[in-house]
Amino acid sequence: MFHVSLSMIPLPSKPKITKKEGNTAFFEIEGLYPGYGVTIGNAMRRVLLSSLEGAAITQVKIKGAPHEFSAIGGVLEDVIMIMLNLKKLNFKNYSEEAQTITLKVKGEKEIKAKDFKLTAQLKLANPEAHIATTTKSNAELEIEAVVEKGMGYLPLEKREGGKSEVGVFPMDAIFTPVRKVNFTVENMRVGKRTDYDKIILEIETNGVIVPEEAFKKTSDILVSHFSLLADAFVFGDESLTSEKEAIGVKETSKDASSEEENKKIKVEDLNLADRIKTALFENNIKTLAGLTKKTEDDLKQMSGLGDKAITDIKKVLKKKGLALKQ
Repeated sequence: MFHVSLSMIPLPSKPKITKKEGNTAFFEIEGLYPGYGVTIGNAMRRVLLSSLEGAAITQVKIKGAPHEFSAIGGVLEDVIMIMLNLKKLNFKNYSEEAQTITLKVKGEKEIKAKDFKLTAQLKLANPEAHIATTTKSNAELEIEAVVEKGMGYLPLEKREGGKSEVGVFPMDAIFTPVRKVNFTVENMRVGKRTDYDKIILEIETNGVIVPEEAFKKTSDILVSHFSLLADAFVFGDESLTSEKEAIGVKETSKDASSEEENKKIKVEDLNLADRIKTALFENNIKTLAGLTKKTEDDLKQMSGLGDKAITDIKKVLKKKGLALKQ
């Protein structure tokens, strides 16, 4: 059954997974209004490939290798090949800080990603990935690498910072946890019409997150952006106020009434993370009016509200012309 919005544009059915193999899943969205298949498909694809957070190695230091074109005694691969293999490692970094990992191997063996010594803040999704091969019993390979958080793909040329020290090789970073995105749009029947759209969306991840999580995070990013745009026009935010001031319209009394209207806004309608909304609800704060009665110290005492959450709350209040109690 398809729902109808207030604008009379029918909404599609809820997405469903039609097939899943390993880190690849196929999603199907039916009942899209004609033309909305390409619109939503393109938006989802762009965000999936460019805007999801991940972690990757951004620089590496290999003992005995003064430059990228070096060969290492007793090691089958040269430095360039080792660096290409390191780019394939998929990490999840639970910290906002960069993490340093190390590898020290002696003797003849195949060296894999699991031979790295990780910090407690890192998780490796592909521990069996090949790194290098030592071919002699007295061969040694020592690697030190830095793992950082980021989004999308960051080429070496756009990396911030000055020159690296001798023997440290900066690397292009593939942060995105999404490896591949494809979508097709097909026609389908809804009622008497046969020109409605159906999207078949294929998402492949690197194993750090599952395709369902990638789908949800992408949807949340798009919703948050469009919610912000919609709020600006519905509630008369700064963008509209500035325009009215430019044509000499006095709105002192209107601003006051707008402030009162803003206080009636429900917490669930705010552009805040779900965990923040949940924490506010658990503390019986359901509207902006209730929120403005609390001080910053009051919020700090509430479970689930850290410094970042309070900062996000203050930003939302400021956009509405409101503030926490002093």
